[in-house]
Amino acid sequence: MSQRKFLVIADDSPEFLAALKFACRRARSTGGHVALLRVIEPAVFEHWSGVREEIERQAREEAEAALQKMAEFVVAETGVSPEFIIEHADNTRAALRKVVSEDPDIKILVLAAAVEGRGPGPLVASIAKEGVKWGARKLPVTIVPGDLTDDEIADLA
Repeated sequence: MSQRKFLVIADDSPEFLAALKFACRRARSTGGHVALLRVIEPAVFEHWSGVREEIERQAREEAEAALQKMAEFVVAETGVSPEFIIEHADNTRAALRKVVSEDPDIKILVLAAAVEGRGPGPLVASIAKEGVKWGARKLPVTIVPGDLTDDEIADLA
């Protein structure tokens, strides 16, 4: 398997599927594979550590189940199982910074812009405003329109 990874933020946004489809097509056409990053933000319940630990355990199980479901699609599209990355972080940008700085095999970050006039989306807006800061590492970012059709994705990827 190629070491080239196409990293996709596996969230619940409507545009996620466009980013995933594009990454799958690019991975298939270039001999790479897809890595899915799911971010678990900290539980805000701080009164009892046992309750917080249970909330975090449930969040991890939900993240794993969501990634398993996405994996079926990735395997069908690429023939290769995706890599799962689950990060606990205060926000997606912090998790992304950590993952990218620790894994030199991640070659391209694939994001999708928000659909239906909602603006570019918080992560795309953040990257556009603040730039891509992964320490000394440079990483291309592909921003896919979130409302691309399957045919348009096939044509572009």
